[in-house]
Amino acid sequence: MGNFVCIEISGDQMLDRIIRCLCGKGYIRTLEKNLRALQREMEDLRATQHEVQNKVAREESRHQQRLEAVQVWLDRVNSIDIECKDLLSVSPVELQKLCLCGLCSKYVCSSYKYGKKVFLLLEEVKKLKSEGNFDEVSQPPPRSEVEERPTQPTIGQEEMLEKAWNRLMEDGVGIMGLHGMGGVGKTTLFKKIHNKFAEIGGTFDIVIWIVVSQSAKLSKLQEDIAEKLHLCDDLWKNKNESDKATDIHRVLKGKRFVLMLDDMWEKVDLEAIGIPYPSEVNKCKVAFTTRDQKVCGQMGDHKPMQVKCLKPEDAWELFKNKVGDNTLRSDPVIVELAREVAQKCRGLPLALNVIGETMASKTMVQEWEHAIDVLTRSAAEFSDMENNILPILKYSYDSLGDEHIKSCFLYCALFPEDYFIDNENLIDYWICEGFIGEDQVIKRARNKGYAMLGTLTRANLLTKVSIYHCVMHDVVREMALWIASDFGKQKENFVVQARVGLHEIPKVKDWGAVRRMSLMNNHIKEITCESNCSELTTLFLQGNQLKNLSGEFIRYMQKLVVLDLHGNLDINKLPEQISGLVSLQFLDLSSTRIEELPVGLKELKKLTLLNLAFTKRLCSISGISRLLSLRLLSLLWSKVHGDASVLKELQQLENLQDLRITVSAELISLDQRLAKVISILGIDGFLQKPFDLSFLASMENLSSLLVKNSYFSEIKCRESETDSSYLRINPKIPCFTNLSRLDIMNCHSMKDLTWILFAPNLVQLVIEDSREVGEIINKEKATNLTPFQKLKHLFLHNLPKLESIYWSPLPFPLLLTMDVSKCPKLRKLPLNATSVPLVEEFQIRMDPPEQENELEWEDEDTKNRFLPSIKPYKYVVYPGLSFLTV
Repeated sequence: MGNFVCIEISGDQMLDRIIRCLCGKGYIRTLEKNLRALQREMEDLRATQHEVQNKVAREESRHQQRLEAVQVWLDRVNSIDIECKDLLSVSPVELQKLCLCGLCSKYVCSSYKYGKKVFLLLEEVKKLKSEGNFDEVSQPPPRSEVEERPTQPTIGQEEMLEKAWNRLMEDGVGIMGLHGMGGVGKTTLFKKIHNKFAEIGGTFDIVIWIVVSQSAKLSKLQEDIAEKLHLCDDLWKNKNESDKATDIHRVLKGKRFVLMLDDMWEKVDLEAIGIPYPSEVNKCKVAFTTRDQKVCGQMGDHKPMQVKCLKPEDAWELFKNKVGDNTLRSDPVIVELAREVAQKCRGLPLALNVIGETMASKTMVQEWEHAIDVLTRSAAEFSDMENNILPILKYSYDSLGDEHIKSCFLYCALFPEDYFIDNENLIDYWICEGFIGEDQVIKRARNKGYAMLGTLTRANLLTKVSIYHCVMHDVVREMALWIASDFGKQKENFVVQARVGLHEIPKVKDWGAVRRMSLMNNHIKEITCESNCSELTTLFLQGNQLKNLSGEFIRYMQKLVVLDLHGNLDINKLPEQISGLVSLQFLDLSSTRIEELPVGLKELKKLTLLNLAFTKRLCSISGISRLLSLRLLSLLWSKVHGDASVLKELQQLENLQDLRITVSAELISLDQRLAKVISILGIDGFLQKPFDLSFLASMENLSSLLVKNSYFSEIKCRESETDSSYLRINPKIPCFTNLSRLDIMNCHSMKDLTWILFAPNLVQLVIEDSREVGEIINKEKATNLTPFQKLKHLFLHNLPKLESIYWSPLPFPLLLTMDVSKCPKLRKLPLNATSVPLVEEFQIRMDPPEQENELEWEDEDTKNRFLPSIKPYKYVVYPGLSFLTV
């Protein structure tokens, strides 16, 4: 009876379980079906996951932030994906447990639990899949915390701020440098750029501002950056530089950052600090300011932006703000005097601020007149100049390092305010003064001089104004004079009173203390005083009205190295005491009325450079052959032309390396050595018979050709002989590869200049006052050579028949200016929309201005591209003409 009961209970329980399995949720009987569904639904969910992830990636590339709900969903999908893989991995074993055609299991409890897990997971997968249809997956990121830096209101920097900001925000710009002279307002502009990041908010995760300054150490920069990143604890401080760099890199690698480095003096190694390199992928930015353009190139910005001095109207507004209305209204005269004081600052914000603040309380006219007197006579003596302006500028001088380059810089202060300094003339001074070294090859010495000039220009201590000239800012010049005078303690070291209206030589307390003296561009007519200038090395007297040079004045100048007398139109002889200038290396007598060379000139055994250009009354250079150290001689447009007697003297100058000379009326026979040293040639008076251009072929160093009242023989060659490779190997076709400057004047027989196709390296072309010139390049005579590939300046003046420069549009890769004056028939310029890549720097100047309206353009795109380049015509001495006359 008991056994029966036992069996009956067990049977009921078993039956109950079977019924639940078959008729309940069906975890066992639907297991196989659910497993297939789970696989299918999971594949669909993964596809939805990939779609969401791609959408998120696109939005994040646009610097959006993914929604938290999206991230939670993605995390849940990843979790369920792992769980699903685990369940499916044991599915073959679980399916083996089934029996009765899958309606039951040999291990009911185990299969029930497994089937329930599959069922619940399937439901969860379906739910996640339905939740994955997001309309939005991202939102704008929260505004990054950018702490605004305090700045004063600025005047005249708005345009520069906009340009700098727009460039920094360009996708292709990862590194941007701002360079400019000290005190020009770089840091102020940089702060305004920094504060704009606070305005845009959210685009960048972090903006880091670091002041670098001179002699900044790597460890100090790492520490400053670490503080911004909250890394700088005791543990971090004890790490080495490499580990610190790793930590910085780890933090910044996951951020879109901006690193702003103010006041850099040398390259900063971003990798060594730990800064991820900015790229189009990470969208990060590194910006910096520096006084030295060289740093920009070293950092990887090859198109840096220069912060320039203020324009006159902006400078006046800034100065007025600093002085204040009360002072300016105190007397009407003060306004005009204040303008004059502001002009002395030449747009330099540092000077405008300091001097403006100093003058803010000055309400008497006499105080303003005194300020002008001091700023004119010796600006270093002006109140606050020596304390608040000059020392700040001096950092740039100190950073030069090399003492020779420092000497080259101080030398530039010998020229007047705002003076356009001829680059080559300046370098020749430097060579003779010994600043460039002892290299006896003048070309190598000049190349080194140009490198030093480039250093000063990139340091923003000099400003390039053309390919031939530079200028020194007036306030920088005052700083140079201050340094040269031992910071005002030895003012007679450098006696500089250039272009100040002197009529007589200034009084000097101690002539024995004078090292360099510049009295150039004054109205001095005679020097009669006796001076004991035993230490004088440099004497600039050019551009005066001297009638003679006193022998007593120069008799003690045994150390004089440079004597410049050019432009004294009334000097007709030199004193015999010139023979005592035994150290003299540079003597410029150009544009004087000297009639003969003094006998004592032959005693100048060290003379290296002698300039006799435009000496219209000089009849002979007899005895010049005794100047055995002479390396450069200019006889250009002097009365002494290249005749046989002159050549005989010149052939004895064994060290001569640079000759500038004029040939007139007939060709002379040059020996090969002399032909090779001619760098500038003047041609005049070849009217009866043409000048044979093949004569120039032997002048392999000819760089400038100046032609007056002449015409040329044609260069004829077959079409097959006109490719550049043939020209290099065929000696019968002259190719003037070194010719960079050509000036044609008063050549009325000339109808075209097609021969300049054989001068492929022309930088400057000037054609003027030649009434028969109808075209520059004649199509019928031309070869397949493309002209003007190196041309920077084209000047066409008074060519009444000129109709064409070239018959079709040309590429002008380097062209900067095209001046067209009094060429009434010229209607079309050889330009199309791609001709001039540097269109922002390019200028077309036309006279009369209404001719602009008569121009015919290649197409509308060309017209739209170049119309903004047309500027008012200005009658100025064309850059480089002065060079051609020395």
